[in-house]
Amino acid sequence: SSLKKFDEIKKANQAAAKKLVEDQLSSSSEDDDEDAEVKQGKILDKTFTIYTSQTDGDASELERTRQYMNEAFQSGAMTCLICIASVKRNQAVWSCCGCFCIFHLVCIQKWAKDSLFLVSSPLTDDDFGKKDYPWPCPKCRFEYKRSETPSRYYCYCGKVENPTVDPWLVPHSCGQICEREFKPSCGHKCLLLCHPGPCPPCPKMVTTTCHCKKAKPVPRRCSAKEWSCHLPCGRTLLCGQHTCENSCHAGDCQPCPRVSKQRCICGRQTAERLCASPQWQCDQVCGKRLPCGNHTCEQVCHAGPCGDCPRSGKRSCPCGKTKFTLPCTEDVPTCGDSCDKVLECGLHTCSQRCHRGPCEICRQEVEKQCRCGKHTKRMPCHKPYLCETKCTKVRDCQKHQCRRKCCSGNCPPCDQVCGRTLGCRNHKCPSGCHRGSCNPCPETVDVKCNCGKTVIKVPCGRERTIRPPKCKQLCSRPPTCHHSTQEKHYCHFGRCPPCRQPCQKTLTCGHLCPVSCHDEALVRQTGLHQSAGPWEQPSEPAFIQTALPCPPCEVPIPVECLGQHEVSPLPCHSANPYSCKRFCGRLLDCQNHTCMRECHRVTKSNSSADGKKVGPECSQCEEECTKPRPSGCPHRCVLPCHPGDCPPCLQMLKIKCHCKLSVLYVECLKLTCDLKEKELLISCKNQCPKELPCGHRCKEICHSGDCPLNCSQKVKLRCLCKRLKKEIQCSKIQEGQVSLECDALCKEIKRKASEIKEAEAKAAIEEEKRRQQAELEAFENRLKGRRKNKRRKDEVEVEQSSWQKYKSLIMLPMFGVAVVMV
Repeated sequence: SSLKKFDEIKKANQAAAKKLVEDQLSSSSEDDDEDAEVKQGKILDKTFTIYTSQTDGDASELERTRQYMNEAFQSGAMTCLICIASVKRNQAVWSCCGCFCIFHLVCIQKWAKDSLFLVSSPLTDDDFGKKDYPWPCPKCRFEYKRSETPSRYYCYCGKVENPTVDPWLVPHSCGQICEREFKPSCGHKCLLLCHPGPCPPCPKMVTTTCHCKKAKPVPRRCSAKEWSCHLPCGRTLLCGQHTCENSCHAGDCQPCPRVSKQRCICGRQTAERLCASPQWQCDQVCGKRLPCGNHTCEQVCHAGPCGDCPRSGKRSCPCGKTKFTLPCTEDVPTCGDSCDKVLECGLHTCSQRCHRGPCEICRQEVEKQCRCGKHTKRMPCHKPYLCETKCTKVRDCQKHQCRRKCCSGNCPPCDQVCGRTLGCRNHKCPSGCHRGSCNPCPETVDVKCNCGKTVIKVPCGRERTIRPPKCKQLCSRPPTCHHSTQEKHYCHFGRCPPCRQPCQKTLTCGHLCPVSCHDEALVRQTGLHQSAGPWEQPSEPAFIQTALPCPPCEVPIPVECLGQHEVSPLPCHSANPYSCKRFCGRLLDCQNHTCMRECHRVTKSNSSADGKKVGPECSQCEEECTKPRPSGCPHRCVLPCHPGDCPPCLQMLKIKCHCKLSVLYVECLKLTCDLKEKELLISCKNQCPKELPCGHRCKEICHSGDCPLNCSQKVKLRCLCKRLKKEIQCSKIQEGQVSLECDALCKEIKRKASEIKEAEAKAAIEEEKRRQQAELEAFENRLKGRRKNKRRKDEVEVEQSSWQKYKSLIMLPMFGVAVVMV
């Protein structure tokens, strides 16, 4: 199974590769590049330059050769008329030597076989093979013998059998020099490479003279060796009187165009006639006496002698059996014998006596057989016998019966027209009714480009499938836009491509529109089609050709902003003064602030020469005066923002004196003057209420700053235990110059107090131990498990100690003594 699959894949790959090669070698391939076609056209032009530019003769054969060469290179133009299919590069072909049309070799072989069969089929066995019937070319009907039926594939010149496919050569060409003899034969051979179509005119140079032989021999092309020197011919015309006045020409001279008086042949009449026909006959009978003297010549105007009398000599009777010698004045008598001339029937003779005039018709009765041989009848010999039986044989077309009355069996060819539509689908077969397929349509159709200057001839019927030739002429249609000339492009079908030239229309601003031409823009239309039902498929949007307006002008124009801050390039369509979004910045009338409005238009006054002055559109300064006040003045200027210095502050200030006890009302202006005067104005003239660090009141009058430290107040000085005291000046105590020490009594009181304190501490410790012991016993009793109803609370009465009873009475006097000592 794997080998089978491998073989199948191998065959498929080989078939695909073969098809690819055939497609690449096909002359009908539609992948020909436009540049390749341009190069082919240039090559053909260079090939035929020597013929077209230097040949004065007939170039019709050259045009045919050019046409065949062009069709050989152009895809789809070379078509077999028999199968109406394109001829590919790798297919065997045959070329007719009469019309040079190209056919598939297989198709022409089948055509020849069928033609010979149709011609030889009506023949009998006795006639078959006695005559070599020809077969015709499908296009030009040039006849070929049976032995000339092609069996092998040759190149155009017939030198190479089965020429190889070479993309650098003309298809089906061997690439060698043609070397076929020119027609008409001139002794030279074609020097082109093997090519289709007839050979072009002979380009060989020969030395020849003009038609009249007057000019000197000059070198000319062999195909145009007949030339005229354009001098008067001068040869004597047939009239023998005048010479040819035409310019040097080929062939015989034309008849003399002059008129002269000439006599007829008999010389009786004279008339003005052309010199080209000097001999003419009049309409009169000759009338001259013959030599017999009894008769006159009965011939019309003639030249020469009249001759002997036609009634002279021996003459025979009407039946020709007896001859008499009589004078010309006597008639020949009848001989009395039977006539015996063969009648018109060809079977019987005349039974009358010798007589003048024609014999009668044959009246003998004979047994006649009809032409078809089916019936017999007795009837006069001169009458034909045709029966009424109609022939039932089928004619050679094998479609229609003969239907001729009393047919002899050799039925004539069918006289009806075939009328079947040919393969081209344009014409009907004009031949008589026939067997087999109709001959291919011999007509050719011109397929033209849009302008009609480039033409290719294709077989009739292929004009619907073949592409029109690519024309290298420039399109000559007038421009449909506003431009005077359109862009250069080649001839084409359909609508011209959109114009890509700059529009160049003058806009309202005066500039020219720089975009591409938009007079024929395609605009999509939507919403025009109404759906017929819910199942209708949405249609493609329709495009209409319309002229679009010119876009806004984009030429950059330098424009200054409204506030004259900057100059920016703006598109012409929007080149208007604009706001740069900055603050105006112009100095207001207050000379302190600038205009804080967004960049705006400012009207210039005539008196203002400075372009940066404020205008009526600028904002008015509504700020308070922010100029710095004199040192110490807490008030703002009562005026709005203004130029120059602020007025003096006359506002009354409510201030406290230095000691902060009295309220004073003083003008602000006086407070900003000299510091000494300010100190006097703020003072309330009363004693300073401030306390010194020692705790006594300052004795100075209300003042600023710190109070002096030399306190003169008398204070009591005590010892450490507060029992002894003494009056001393406060400033001395602050300076640490005086101190008071405790005496012996003070020390004894301090000792007793410490003993009492130790006794209380011991008593507290003992009390704490007893309390803890009582708690421990109570806990142990709960652990003994007594019944709840018999459980009793143990009441332990603790007898207070003497210290606990009298400690309050002892501590109070001691605390009072300590306070006093402190």
